[in-house]
Amino acid sequence: MGAAGVRAEDASSPAPPDAGPQTLTVLFENDLFGDTDQQYTNGFKLNWMSPNLKALGDAPGVPAWLLRAVHGLNAFEHAVLGENDRAFNLGFAVGQLMFTPGNTQAVQLVEDDRPYAGWLFAGLTLVSKTDYVADTFDIQVGMIGPASLAEDAQRLVHELRGFDVPRGWQNQLSNEPAFLLYYERKWRLLSAPLFSQFGYDLITHAGLAAGTVMDYGAAGAEFRLGWNLPHDFGTSLIRPGGDANAPSTVSGAGGRGRGLGVYGFAAAGGRLVGRNIFLDGNTFEDSHSVDKKIPVGDLIIGASMIYDGIKLSYAQVFRTREFDGQHRRHNFGSLSLSISF
Repeated sequence: MGAAGVRAEDASSPAPPDAGPQTLTVLFENDLFGDTDQQYTNGFKLNWMSPNLKALGDAPGVPAWLLRAVHGLNAFEHAVLGENDRAFNLGFAVGQLMFTPGNTQAVQLVEDDRPYAGWLFAGLTLVSKTDYVADTFDIQVGMIGPASLAEDAQRLVHELRGFDVPRGWQNQLSNEPAFLLYYERKWRLLSAPLFSQFGYDLITHAGLAAGTVMDYGAAGAEFRLGWNLPHDFGTSLIRPGGDANAPSTVSGAGGRGRGLGVYGFAAAGGRLVGRNIFLDGNTFEDSHSVDKKIPVGDLIIGASMIYDGIKLSYAQVFRTREFDGQHRRHNFGSLSLSISF
């Protein structure tokens, strides 16, 4: 069955009550917010998410095999749960991640610390959702190594800010095309008002990643408490499946037409890691590597403010040690700005 076949079968599904806005999100993460300059040291992502689509086949440019997979999942749930009132969103993203050892002034290879590495990628996201469940399918493709431009980006920023320029990038991972596939399900649970517009909700997730970049299983939860909570699926980080700012099926999602919203959030998540190219080294040739830890956990604390379609969020992320010999747990800040229009 091709995309046209999926379109025809899905055309009878009820259209969402409101197509809602499209959303543009800029995310910036850096460990300077944690007073360090090492490990996962910088990340940038620009993401666009479409308004709600009337039918799955309305998602242009999506591979037919992915459309078939999403349609099959939706058909199964409809048969088992009687659930068929779904909306869909299509997203595109570009981003760059940067990793360095603790001692960036050493010219020689730092053998007992993580490799220098960069990841420059483009991504396609397909979201299939109801008001309280969201399935996210991510495809990321890009380059590891000097072609990621991570060295150039870090050198430029350090020179502009008057910081010492890292001296060990000649030891980074070699050029390698890479890809990552990710599926994640999110559930909005326990959503309830306390008084007036003040309320809380709980958002849980479980996901699975596979590819030459990373293989892992993940799960976690986020608790939000505040004034005029948005009807979305939580806080965004730069990770596969992380952008939760797809417009909701409810009118006024993401703050549009809802006035002012302010809330705090706390989240916890964990991963069981089978492969991490940024620690295990290049896939097809020998390179610097370290012995990774299989379980990795995050604790996230932050706050968001929304006003008429503009959402600003800040989160501090505390991460457990990712490899043997890592001297201390790492933490970094995550800043995101979303505009729905």
